[in-house]
Amino acid sequence: MKLSELSLGAWVTFATSLMLRAAVQCMSAARDAGVKFFSTNAEVYAGGQAERIMVAALRELGWPRASYVISTSSSGTDRGPTRTLNRKYLLGAIDGSLERLG
Repeated sequence: MKLSELSLGAWVTFATSLMLRAAVQCMSAARDAGVKFFSTNAEVYAGGQAERIMVAALRELGWPRASYVISTSSSGTDRGPTRTLNRKYLLGAIDGSLERLG
């Protein structure tokens, strides 16, 4: 699959400013413009609700799963003044994201 050069990201807008109806409209407009790449961003955005809203919108839109790509990221854990991405935390973040994405 060739991906679009741009992606639509949920970032902090899904679940804080945009609820499901508006997310469906934004994602549909992006798709109509050729976007096939959607990013839920890190699990910290809206406490994971951004991922839940995006997957609910995708379900409502009913696009074939092979027709788009979803990405996410992990923000690391706070350890005093530094952030760390260790194996244990990363595997937990992956499991949490997969659960939220259904």
